[in-house]
Amino acid sequence: MLIALERNSGQPVFRQITDQVRFQVATGVLEAGSEIPSTRDLAARLGINPMTVSKAYAALEAEGVLERRPGLALVVRGRNGPAREVEQRAELARILRPAVAAARQLGMSAKAALDVYRKALAERGDNDEDV
Repeated sequence: MLIALERNSGQPVFRQITDQVRFQVATGVLEAGSEIPSTRDLAARLGINPMTVSKAYAALEAEGVLERRPGLALVVRGRNGPAREVEQRAELARILRPAVAAARQLGMSAKAALDVYRKALAERGDNDEDV
């Protein structure tokens, strides 16, 4: 599990951890049943207080992303097809919120913003007919 902190981002460290773990689960980088580093291990690797990692893990457990097993390491909770798609859509919506705010601040209409998004998808080589 790779976590990269941006210490000057203004976003709380525990939120950066939860967002990155959630994203890695949604993309399949962290698969169902994957063990998560212990609180102490991750805190030591990141050079942060273990309570910060514990808070992030507790939030992810409450969301159903991680599963605690008594006496064993935390693991990624399994997701089936429909639940995984819901998770992926929610993650994309979270990531797009700053772009939506930027489009509004620029005074762009929803249609103009969607056109920009469609072009960005097309530039990535996606040949989806719905784009």
